[in-house]
Amino acid sequence: MRAGTAAVAAITVLAAAVWLAMSAGRHSAAPVDAPTTVELERARPRSADERVVSDATRRQALARARVWPRSRPSSDAEPFRTTTVNEVSCRFLVTRLGGTTPKFDCVLENGETLRVKYGIAAEIPSEAAATRLARALGFPSDRITLVERLRCHGCPSDPFTTMKTVDAAHAGSLFAHTVDYGEYRDFDWVAIERKYDGQPIETTTQQGWEFHELDQVDPSRGGAPRAHVDALRLLAAFLSHWDNKSENQRLVCVSRPWPDDVPCPEPLLILHDLGAAFGPQKVDLDGWSTNGIWGDRATCTLSMQRLPYHGGTFTDVRVGEPGRQLFIARLRRISAADAADIFAGARFDQKRGLFSDVRPVADWVRAFRTRVAMITDGPPCPAL
Repeated sequence: MRAGTAAVAAITVLAAAVWLAMSAGRHSAAPVDAPTTVELERARPRSADERVVSDATRRQALARARVWPRSRPSSDAEPFRTTTVNEVSCRFLVTRLGGTTPKFDCVLENGETLRVKYGIAAEIPSEAAATRLARALGFPSDRITLVERLRCHGCPSDPFTTMKTVDAAHAGSLFAHTVDYGEYRDFDWVAIERKYDGQPIETTTQQGWEFHELDQVDPSRGGAPRAHVDALRLLAAFLSHWDNKSENQRLVCVSRPWPDDVPCPEPLLILHDLGAAFGPQKVDLDGWSTNGIWGDRATCTLSMQRLPYHGGTFTDVRVGEPGRQLFIARLRRISAADAADIFAGARFDQKRGLFSDVRPVADWVRAFRTRVAMITDGPPCPAL
């Protein structure tokens, strides 16, 4: 087959796939004004609120990064249950989508852009519970809202698969012109993700941070004390946060404004994507209950080697007694009733799909207390 013929055939197949995706299961509605689309082939920086920094600037920010922000109040008064709303209506936004979790972006009437995760996979309850638990322990985190029914104007039947196909064909601009905002589709029990407010500190090749880079945080330069960094490590191990590639953590500047010609006044380390927590198999009660936290309790060495990908970027590391005691003090803020609210609010006891492992909230609370004991029990950690 000649190259020109092959190209025409590929475009024809793409057009047919897009037409089927856009047509299946559609409902008509009153015309809706189309939102501004974001091109798939977008250049960096990705928005007016983000910019690229040099490797040296990122290293300097990492050295001065904190674990808890100086300028934000804690969320002690926040309810432990994930916020749930009955219905949301938004307009589909054409964007590039990474990862493997089904998701799409859409725009509310007030102009706010939302990241929506949908489907029956365990990532939705996992992230809802893990981010709420992180905030309950005082760590900055994204906020998840569960929506019983989301009406998306202009959505394909499977937005994530459609956009992956369009992205592979570099057809974002073409596809944007085919979106019909007079049609809508409904999605049940989706998660709306609102990111922690801060400007990402990223280079052209590096998003977020890897766990082995925490050794670069330097208290002498204004970075978090070792005890704070150890508490962050303990949080990751407690959650079994094994999917910790760099883009699943974020290094952000929480100070605003942040002029281009000055270092970020307050860089902050955040655990971002926690959809693979409570495992190793994502919302896996038996695995989470029995999978250990320590590689060697005598030396207080944390390990995720038993988890998928041998713990990813989380290499075995010793933590000190100050960090352990700091994390224990925060764990003790959460009662059994609080933990029950976290798991019930994230719908851990609701069936997600044919093969979902639905277990009572009380069982998850017992698992939570078992993992708390893994950290609180035993002798003090040796001096580092």
